[in-house]
Amino acid sequence: MNATDNPALAERLDALDRKLDLVLAEVEGMRRIRREVEELQEDFTRVGKDLFSTAVAELDEVAPFIATGDFTALLKRVIRNTNNLNELLVQVESSRDLLHDATPLARELFSDGLAKLDELDRKGYFAMARELGHALDNVVTHFTPEDARRLADNIVVMLETFKNLTQPEMLLAVNNAMEIYRKLDFAKMEEVTLWKAFRELNKPEMRRALGFLLSFLRNLAEHPVMVSPASNANLTSTQKS
Repeated sequence: MNATDNPALAERLDALDRKLDLVLAEVEGMRRIRREVEELQEDFTRVGKDLFSTAVAELDEVAPFIATGDFTALLKRVIRNTNNLNELLVQVESSRDLLHDATPLARELFSDGLAKLDELDRKGYFAMARELGHALDNVVTHFTPEDARRLADNIVVMLETFKNLTQPEMLLAVNNAMEIYRKLDFAKMEEVTLWKAFRELNKPEMRRALGFLLSFLRNLAEHPVMVSPASNANLTSTQKS
C-alpha cells in the first residue's frame, strides 16, 4: 500500500519530518553553542595564562620587599581596624554630601565675586590701583630708606598736625586764605607809597590784622620748637661728620 493512498499515514510522516527537522536544528544549535563555549574557554585560558605570567613577573620584582607574613599581618590589621574603617567611610560619605551641598553655594559665591570684580573694574578701582602702584614706585625711587626712617620718627607730629588741620575752624581759615589768594591779581596790583601804607594802617581792619599778627608771633615765641630725640641724634651725628 502506497503512503500517498493513505492520507493519515502521509500526515504522520510529514509530522515526523517536521519533528526531525526541529531535532536536527536543536542539535545544530547545541553543537554551535558547544563550539562557542570551547572557543571562549580557549580565550579565557590564554588570557589567564597571560595574566598569570604578568602577575608572576610583577611579583618577582617586589618579592625582595615582601615577606610571606606581611599579608597575614595586613589582614589582621584590617580586621582590627574594621570600626575605624567604617567611621572613615562614614566621614567620606559625609564629606561627599557636604561637597555636593556646598558646590552650588560655592558656584554662586564665585559668580558673585566675578560680578563684583567686574563692577570694581568698570568703576576704575583697578586702574586707580595701577596708578597708585606707579606713584609708590616714584616714591621709592625718589626717597631713601633714611627719609622713610625720619618719616617714621616724626609720624606722630605729622598726624597731630593733620588732626588740627581737619578741625572745622582751621579748614574754614585755610579755605578763606586760599580764596583770597585766588582773587588776587598780581599783574594789576598797584604800587603803594609809604604815605598810603601809613594811611591804610590807620583803618580798623588793618589794625585788627596787625593785632592778629602780633598775637600770633607772641604765642609762637612762647611755644619753642620741640626737637625729638631721634632728630637731635641725627643733628648731632651730622655735625660730627
